[in-house]
Amino acid sequence: MEQTLIKNWNEKVTKEDVVYILGDFCWSKEKSEWLKILDQLNGSKYLIRGNHDLKNPPAAVKNKFCQITDYKEITDNGKRIIMSHYPILFYRSSYNEGVWHFCGHTHNRTAEEDLRQNYVCDIIGERKLAKLAGRDYQHLNRGHIINVGCMMDYMNYTPRTADELIEWWRKHY
Repeated sequence: MEQTLIKNWNEKVTKEDVVYILGDFCWSKEKSEWLKILDQLNGSKYLIRGNHDLKNPPAAVKNKFCQITDYKEITDNGKRIIMSHYPILFYRSSYNEGVWHFCGHTHNRTAEEDLRQNYVCDIIGERKLAKLAGRDYQHLNRGHIINVGCMMDYMNYTPRTADELIEWWRKHY
């Protein structure tokens, strides 16, 4: 499994690319496991910490990342993107249709995770239905929430660019 994930990563990511990892990167608590995987991955890596990541990684692991944080805002190809491991329903500028929120955490692997992911989808769907029905949706979150967990069907265990994710979202929502 690890070798397939590494292969998918390196087929997509060059050494010059910047990659944001939105948490739950390596479930092992062993520094050697983290280093073994990180040493094989292309690109400059930023970790947005998840609930299964090391809380206080050793220096050798920290040095493999450009930054480790809980939250990050960037502009990519003119698009404002907010990233965190956890879905945030009311993030900064969530009422701006030009802002995108990328998250993970809800994996769709257990009944509890299905409920969490379905809740996020319900919020998105509520806004879409109101807009289509011509009802006022100004009070609803108008930002866009995309789960970028590698196990989501549209991710296919492969890193995606922001543009690819946004294009997928526009086709489906």
